[in-house]
Amino acid sequence: MTSQRLVPIRRALLSVTDKTGIAELGRTLHARGVELISTGGTAKVLLGEGLPVTDISAVTGNPEAFGGRMKTLSFQVASGLLFDRDRDAAEAAVLGIRPIDLVVANLYDFAGHADQGLADQELIEHIDIGGPTMIRAAAKNYKDVAVLCRPDHYAVFTAQFEVHGGTTLAQRRAWMTAAFALTARYDALVAEALGGQRLRYGENPHQAAVFLPDPDGLRLEQLAGKELSYNNLVDLDAAWAAAAGLDQPACAVVKHENPCGLAAGPDVDALLPLAWAGDPVSAFGSVVAFNCRVTGPMLRHLDMADKVRRKFVEIVAAPDFNTEALELLGHNKNLRVLRMTDQRGGRGRRKRHLASGTLVQDGDLQLVEGWDCKTDRLYRHIDDALFAFGMHAVRCLKSNAIAIVRRQGEMLQLVGMGAGQPNRVKSTELAVAQARANLAEVGAELSECVLASDAFFPFSDGPQVALDAGIRWLLEPGGSIRDPEVIAACNAADANLFFTGIRHFKH
Repeated sequence: MTSQRLVPIRRALLSVTDKTGIAELGRTLHARGVELISTGGTAKVLLGEGLPVTDISAVTGNPEAFGGRMKTLSFQVASGLLFDRDRDAAEAAVLGIRPIDLVVANLYDFAGHADQGLADQELIEHIDIGGPTMIRAAAKNYKDVAVLCRPDHYAVFTAQFEVHGGTTLAQRRAWMTAAFALTARYDALVAEALGGQRLRYGENPHQAAVFLPDPDGLRLEQLAGKELSYNNLVDLDAAWAAAAGLDQPACAVVKHENPCGLAAGPDVDALLPLAWAGDPVSAFGSVVAFNCRVTGPMLRHLDMADKVRRKFVEIVAAPDFNTEALELLGHNKNLRVLRMTDQRGGRGRRKRHLASGTLVQDGDLQLVEGWDCKTDRLYRHIDDALFAFGMHAVRCLKSNAIAIVRRQGEMLQLVGMGAGQPNRVKSTELAVAQARANLAEVGAELSECVLASDAFFPFSDGPQVALDAGIRWLLEPGGSIRDPEVIAACNAADANLFFTGIRHFKH
């Protein structure tokens, strides 16, 4: 046990809202000679069990005050938890600080009171201050201090303590992470209840929802229109990522988190018409985002001033709008208009909440490692801008994802996409069908287009769909055991296949 840094427990501070198991834990500690320090209701439970209790005021030197607001907050308690047992022992002795080796604490039931719809000032009284302070102090010094913040931790602790009289470093570290997770969730609940924006409902009308802004994240300033919904915010996030992720002026049209239209290039007045043409049917009820300042001519495609011809969109978002643009958008009083400021520079970490916990990952920032041609055809050039545009487009789609893009002069356009399908063949079929229909409208050919895949083709059947349709430029990460089959199929069709080396799979 020496390698695990077994720490004995001589003094424990117990202060819990949820009294489950606290009497049994108190008896276990007392039986091993541990001094029990406690407060308020917890002390009453322990005293009722016939256990000796040191009142917290005897440690702090101060009485409980302000209706219970001040109990544990003190130099003496915080120091007893925080001082380094090796480095600070002499100083602690001079200051008369005795170590506290164990904290058992959980927090006021803020969530339960928040659900009652209390007024802010009334709800504030149920914010725990001393509890989180003790828990965080003990957790920070987990090298020497154990912290139990959940009743279901007591059994593991008791089993170890009754045998060895102390706790191991591995156990204290596990309890430390649980402690910080608890205080993080608690602070988030408080911020949500007091600072969040309550939405009409969530993804569906029977689901309650709250929007809690990230102070360091994407800043939204609503300039016009009705209140934002849960689904608006989700699609807005996807639309902004699609538009802002491009270095040149761009416009994204997003439906259900997927760009059904995307265009980029120097002709800003053509951005929206080209993006809209990617899938005019799906564009109905979409979220539109620009990565550049919007002027009136850039919005003419929406026909905002004509109630009969007006195209229905939920949101138009951009870094800024000129006066003419705002006047045009104002013809529809319900249209949400948002000014966007990305304080992270597009480099924020991404979080996804599951029933079991929270996943955190870095942003998907690296587009490709390079353009590695795997086929025999001697291509004359590589259209780097179009290739990169295609890979960015597919990076923004849900997997299995296929994007088909083309160049029109200096402008780049998404003309077909397949996303969110259980297999890559179906995504390719959807992308090809949409691209074929769009190109027929303008008399263009699929042979002019580039197909990008977010992950490797596991078989040659997916690429074959594109090859049979006339596509001769394909981009994919590579890395399948059947890469040779895919390369052979492209060679047989006299097509160019490039491996990019970077996967952009997006669940």
